[in-house]
Amino acid sequence: MMAEAIIRGVVTKKLLPASVIAVGEPVPARREALVSRYGVQAFAGNVDAVEGADVVVLAVKPQYADEAMAGLTGRLPSSALVVSIMAGITIERIARAVGHRSIVRVMPNTPAQYGEGMSAWTATAEVSEEQADDVRSLLSALGRQVNVASEKYIDMATALSGSGPGFVLLFIEALVDAGVHLGFSRPIAEELAIQTVLGTAVMARESGQHLAILRNAVTSPAGTTAAGLYELENGRLRAVVSKAVAAAYARCIELGK
Repeated sequence: MMAEAIIRGVVTKKLLPASVIAVGEPVPARREALVSRYGVQAFAGNVDAVEGADVVVLAVKPQYADEAMAGLTGRLPSSALVVSIMAGITIERIARAVGHRSIVRVMPNTPAQYGEGMSAWTATAEVSEEQADDVRSLLSALGRQVNVASEKYIDMATALSGSGPGFVLLFIEALVDAGVHLGFSRPIAEELAIQTVLGTAVMARESGQHLAILRNAVTSPAGTTAAGLYELENGRLRAVVSKAVAAAYARCIELGK
């Protein structure tokens, strides 16, 4: 999904023509779909896909990291940039596997499919400023991006923004179910809940105000919001969210090992 989101963003934003994008994809039906949908080149093996590449993106689940990187040692152009979006797989492990040191590790998230993603990234010392600019352009095609100082923050971002959409979607589901319980039809409850979360996120981003100030502005004394917030705090919502992010972080570290 993330690999396709990157292709879509690059092609849609006209950063590169589709004809210069090569994909290594072992599933025939998937190769055919990508060629038909975007006009990219597609190969059954990764070695063929990386030939002469300026940028090589490793976009597989961490469980398949070794398989995806197998055979790439000595096959990457010396000037190539390796970009990994594999959760938990360290830069050092990638460098050993592919025999290359110009590496950027990125953690994007699934809203990138719609140009509203959030990506955190860090680079090795061997990555040139020009290559770093290319990374910024690539990730900006998927949404917003932030460069972090060291690799430890990528694992943190994996837990917060990488896994975050799953947590937010569960919260939206809970809002929808609550609306249905009150008496709304599910389609109306979904529209109300989704637009409320979307609008609130935009307000939080664009206002520039502290989140607590915005929350207080909608919380009248002894009002409806105050009553609902009391139950959320009483149910230890903050603690549960903190534990969820911590669990995701621990799993990310485990996957890396």
